[in-house]
Amino acid sequence: MDAFFASVEQRDFPELRGKPIAVGGSGRRGVVAAASYEARKYGVRSAMPSMTAQRLCPQLIFVKHRFDVYKEVSQQIRAIFLEYTDLIEPLSLDEAYLDVSNNKINLPSGTIIAERIRKAIFERTQLTASAGISYNKFLAKIASDINKPNGIKVITPAEALDFIAQLPIEKFFGIGKVTAKKMHNMSIYNGLDLRNRSREELVTRFGKVGHHYYKISRGIDNRQVNPNRIRKSIGAERTFGEDLTHLERMKERLQPIAQRVFEYMKKTDNFGRTIHLKAKNPDFKIFNRSKTFSSEIKRAEQFYEAIFQLLEQHYEEFPVVRLLGVSVSNLAKENIDIEGIQLELDFDSGV
Repeated sequence: MDAFFASVEQRDFPELRGKPIAVGGSGRRGVVAAASYEARKYGVRSAMPSMTAQRLCPQLIFVKHRFDVYKEVSQQIRAIFLEYTDLIEPLSLDEAYLDVSNNKINLPSGTIIAERIRKAIFERTQLTASAGISYNKFLAKIASDINKPNGIKVITPAEALDFIAQLPIEKFFGIGKVTAKKMHNMSIYNGLDLRNRSREELVTRFGKVGHHYYKISRGIDNRQVNPNRIRKSIGAERTFGEDLTHLERMKERLQPIAQRVFEYMKKTDNFGRTIHLKAKNPDFKIFNRSKTFSSEIKRAEQFYEAIFQLLEQHYEEFPVVRLLGVSVSNLAKENIDIEGIQLELDFDSGV
């Protein structure tokens, strides 16, 4: 979907149409959850501090989120997908992979199906969507971002290698800022540079994921669209309205975050062995600390105690924090997909 949260707000409130808006808190500690395309022209992006967004776009209008509405629209969109295929793998409320190789209406063209789906989404929700069509998940994901908003992009097998060769490395799905910088330091700037590196070198430099980099640089991605995908991690985090400066206060605010994660593990009967603590200081430096156990943690008391111990052990490294988060990996039920599930928490104090 195109600027999903912001587009829903502009749809439902005509006075916001054509104006730069941000979904999120406007306060001193606010964070942008989504930005309209009018706001993006000024450089406003999701996850950006609201004060930064306001400086970039002084006329920016902040709108409080309505997650219940976004979920309802997401369900409408999924119903449209189901008219064409049952092989749907959601990535978030507004994005999914669809395998239409054997579709319900027996159309031989993924491009025609994508156009029909986009038309149906607009007719039923008055929202626009963009689509990427290709022979694997990696290329379809990359293609979906190319002609946004309200666009479509096809990458055929014959075009794939040339397309990947010219693709900037920071545009590769799954390669973040830190990895991209590391690759730049290795003189890897695009897909061709990546393709010219051996599998051995990539594994040595990046670990197991080096195998994945080696394959996608050659247009190889054999991952199936999995409607029952099991995530590799479960997590939740919160940005606070005021900096936390005392250990006990941090524990107090960390408790409901940890509780949300544990309750989700219990509900899905999917417990993990590795507990992660995330902290962000006022300068936006992120700290990640973890502890791995020999077996899954299934008792709430043990889970909370482990989180608090991590905080106590590393508190001096981040004595002032604006964000705390908890996540769990090494889950009892997991597969090879790299994404995790991030539980939703209401924004804190307008954040």
